[in-house]
Amino acid sequence: MALTTSSLMGEFAEALATNNAALSNTLRVALPGIIQSFDPQTVTCAVAPAIRGAQYARDGTVSQVNYPLLVDVPVVFPHGGGCSLTFPLKAGDECLVIFADRAIDFWWQSGGIQEPVDARQHSLSDAFVLPGPQSQAKKISGISTSAVQLRSEDGKAFVELDPNSHSITLATPGKLTATAANIDLTGEVNIKGNVTVSGDVTASGISLTKHRHGGVQSGGANTGGPV
Repeated sequence: MALTTSSLMGEFAEALATNNAALSNTLRVALPGIIQSFDPQTVTCAVAPAIRGAQYARDGTVSQVNYPLLVDVPVVFPHGGGCSLTFPLKAGDECLVIFADRAIDFWWQSGGIQEPVDARQHSLSDAFVLPGPQSQAKKISGISTSAVQLRSEDGKAFVELDPNSHSITLATPGKLTATAANIDLTGEVNIKGNVTVSGDVTASGISLTKHRHGGVQSGGANTGGPV
């Protein structure tokens, strides 16, 4: 039987679709992942891709398999201008794993503009991890819809900036520690609670520990209480 143009085109289209599917299956773009360990010295992690991949057998059957554990994956923290925002990543944290177009080996080792070590593209070997994505099983709650917050996952400790009132709020059930060479406060200060000072206190140029009172006689008696 003679082959018609339409049948040939149909076979070509089918072969092309099969080839495109096979090619697409080898390209990696982005996947959710689960961090297994984090190295703060190298700023890298081991991460398990959280979506299984398709494995094609010779007979055309498809099975779902786990991707291999990805190791020494650079972690992306917000960073620039000499400042960084870091997180204490731990095993079980969810993340987004993205894959570079080309091999990142030489860039990762030395920075700058580098040649790719080989011709691979969208490979599992060239991943970056972005912490942050949340599945419904692990999502946080109580998110403010009116202010930006830097907060603990349970929401009990936070620093909040309200863009409407320009108020900044800091709250914690734990201890707040501030250490600096000098701390300057401008404005009215209200303190509810006791104040303990290990050094001197100066008010309007008068020392609390060294000032003297006039109109009294020296001797062994104590002064009266505060007036």
